[in-house]
Amino acid sequence: MKSVYLGITGDIIHPGIINIINEGAKLGELTVGLLTDSAIVSHKRLPYLTYEQRKNVVENIKGVAKVIPQEEWSYVPNLKKIKPDYIIHGDDWKTNYLSAIREEVFEVMKEWGGQVVEIPYTQGINSSALADNAKAIGTTPDIRRATLRRLIAAKPIVRIMEAHSGLSGLIVENTEVMKDDGLHSFDGMWSSSLTDSTSKGKPDIEAVDLTTRLQSLTDILECTTKPIIYDGDTGGIPEHFVFTVRTLERNGVSAVIVEDKKGLKKNSLFGTEAKQVLATEEEFCEKISAGKKAQVTKDFMIIARIEEIIAGYTVDEAITKAFAAVKAGADGVMIHSKDKSGEDIKEFCAKFRAVYKNIPIVLVPTTYNQFTEDELAAWGANVIIYANHMLRASYPAMQKCAEEILKAERSLEVNDICMPIKQILELIPGTK
Repeated sequence: MKSVYLGITGDIIHPGIINIINEGAKLGELTVGLLTDSAIVSHKRLPYLTYEQRKNVVENIKGVAKVIPQEEWSYVPNLKKIKPDYIIHGDDWKTNYLSAIREEVFEVMKEWGGQVVEIPYTQGINSSALADNAKAIGTTPDIRRATLRRLIAAKPIVRIMEAHSGLSGLIVENTEVMKDDGLHSFDGMWSSSLTDSTSKGKPDIEAVDLTTRLQSLTDILECTTKPIIYDGDTGGIPEHFVFTVRTLERNGVSAVIVEDKKGLKKNSLFGTEAKQVLATEEEFCEKISAGKKAQVTKDFMIIARIEEIIAGYTVDEAITKAFAAVKAGADGVMIHSKDKSGEDIKEFCAKFRAVYKNIPIVLVPTTYNQFTEDELAAWGANVIIYANHMLRASYPAMQKCAEEILKAERSLEVNDICMPIKQILELIPGTK
């Protein structure tokens, strides 16, 4: 029997996919190369279903003989491995973003005399529209919560942008840029205590309780689908942190970041004192351990924010606290610094990676923002948080608008700096 290869993502199975599978099965024994999360995520959004869930669906479709992982976006590695007699594909790849891959496939199939079979595109089926419709429906707390771990496992860098309102969340959710290496977008959102309180015109103090923070968080949760990392400040006493963990987990938040400070909150960006009051190793680990015991699912993450460097201590002291936090159950570490050179962060990453190869490192490169995501990934970082840029960008724009209207005594002069209200409303689900 002839061998046939078909590569698919398998996230949304529609009549067009079934038609290609049927046509492939007519040619011989059909092997489906199911793209892994890591193969997909650098070019498209992370699939709604996990690889195992997608595999379970596809291998039970009539006509599929077996399912193997396709570890790369390109079909070529799998084709060279199994050397099929045929590869089957919809003919829409002649003109869409897969046209370059199509040329590669034709070249490699010539090596063993294989044939490329192109099936006419099924009319009336728009995969992108189906994906957009699924996105419009929303998500569930369980799916959203689990997404961050999947992204960390699948991507070299998970890109997180601050959101402080439903509208800023929608901007983070929908902004995309097509580059040579594929589609670039934000993978999730950072719910910052600083930007949340500032957007409300209130000081960033830890007396602002979780109930108050949840108002803004709920606004974001209700109109977006991407994972959220929550800024938990110090988390309070262990009993308070237990409540925070349970509340966030129940609402579908993916992770909480808790810092090792104690006492009256003082933002890391202010102050020239050499040393701030930090929790002892025992105090910090007790809180992390209590939070881990409180969570219900395996998906939720507690990330330890190590403040030693920014508080004037050494990198080695920061490493000692980080190691202790991991042993207490922390799922990742965030290391912070005001040093614009980034050298202390780089040193920390190297020393941490020498011991822990797979524990996620989270960086917030606000002060050392000359480094690209690829460079930070080379240091060992897994997650990059752009911690306050949406709020910082909005303030000068609003202030300029207000000043221009006062100067001109009319709004005509600000037309060019104001987005049409129709364009804003198009962001809002249900208004199109």
